[in-house]
Amino acid sequence: MSPMFGDRHLVVVDLGFGDAGKGATVDWLCSPEADLGVAAVVRFNGGAQAAHNVVADGRHHTFAQFGSGTLAGVPTLLSRHMLVEPIALAAESERLAALGVPDPLGLLAVDGRALLTTPIHIAANRAREDARGTSRHGSCGRGIGETAWYALENDAPTVADCRVPGVLRAKLDRLAAHYEDLIGPSAHGYESVDALVAMYRDFARAVRITGAAELARLAHTGRLVFEGAQGVLLDEWRGLHPHTTWSTVEPRNARAMIRDIGATAAVLGVTRTYMTRHGAGPLPTEAPLGFPEPHNGTGHYQGDFRQGHLDPILLRYAIDVCGGIDGLVVNHLDVPGTLCAAQAYDTSAGRTTELAPGRWRDLDHQQRLTDQLFDATPILAPIETDPAAWLAERLRVPVVLTGHGPDRRDRAVAADSVERAADVGGQGRIGAPVP
Repeated sequence: MSPMFGDRHLVVVDLGFGDAGKGATVDWLCSPEADLGVAAVVRFNGGAQAAHNVVADGRHHTFAQFGSGTLAGVPTLLSRHMLVEPIALAAESERLAALGVPDPLGLLAVDGRALLTTPIHIAANRAREDARGTSRHGSCGRGIGETAWYALENDAPTVADCRVPGVLRAKLDRLAAHYEDLIGPSAHGYESVDALVAMYRDFARAVRITGAAELARLAHTGRLVFEGAQGVLLDEWRGLHPHTTWSTVEPRNARAMIRDIGATAAVLGVTRTYMTRHGAGPLPTEAPLGFPEPHNGTGHYQGDFRQGHLDPILLRYAIDVCGGIDGLVVNHLDVPGTLCAAQAYDTSAGRTTELAPGRWRDLDHQQRLTDQLFDATPILAPIETDPAAWLAERLRVPVVLTGHGPDRRDRAVAADSVERAADVGGQGRIGAPVP
């Protein structure tokens, strides 16, 4: 085991709005170069909307539901906190097979308690966003919000239901009836319920559907890497409401799963050397930086891909609502020129350098934060030193890994911070209280 992490499991979260390099980070942690003895990647939030880019061994894949350790041959567990979309999962499996991954579905286990995202949810999501017009909240158009919302008040279909056609058919019939008035007048449709039941029956035969004991079984065979989706600033309860995802992005659920098996973990927060986000919502340091983005672009439902100067105020807020983290991963250190960062915000209420975390599940507070950030003018200054060292000082967290390009071989262990990361992680932050 690496002296950086001892025998602890690892949790990887994005401290921004997504797209900071979680996939490349997880791929490296699972690689032979890292030699960390990873037994499985556990997806602990999100669904088929994820887009985690990995470039390794001459291959490129954008991971959605499979864990980003797949090119390194590491199995994936889709936990009960995932929203599983079997049709997209089958298509992703075919793309991975074309890249030379033997039997991708054989590397996959799915918790039967996970909710199903169906074409019905996807059609409803797109119809609802179309109806919002210029007031769109921002969406990937993959049915994530509809899946989570419907399950709050209804007996929603789950992965385990795919093995029981009668139960699944009844749930899909009720789901279709629920959304008939929204989808019917729209431009969106979906396969018949009969066709969906047949496809999901095939899915249940092709993958290993597991239960609550699977996590502990995997942990007995080696280290687990918990891979988050999206970014903390998009978290359903801690993000900048209403421009958020219907998913708990901060590591609350990963921590709970790890506690349940009596284990400990180090939490790694991933960031870029500049800020990005897709679509609507505040980005206080937004500027036309013009950095190339070969794996990101405008999406019909996501909207434009936006860039901005580095923002340690937002990053410190993300770390606070995570209950603290143990190490930083800093990517995109290969961007040219002198970088700038926000030192403070000027707002109508005065100058500020910090954002108040508030209480969990207080959407009124989150809306006030959004309003504050739309009103903010950043006070910028150039970063005159190494950006990774600069971030470690401002965020008060050691850098443990850096990225200097898109490829796996562009990752580097921050050797001077290995000892400090081991000390910080050893304090057992896995049990840190989160307000």
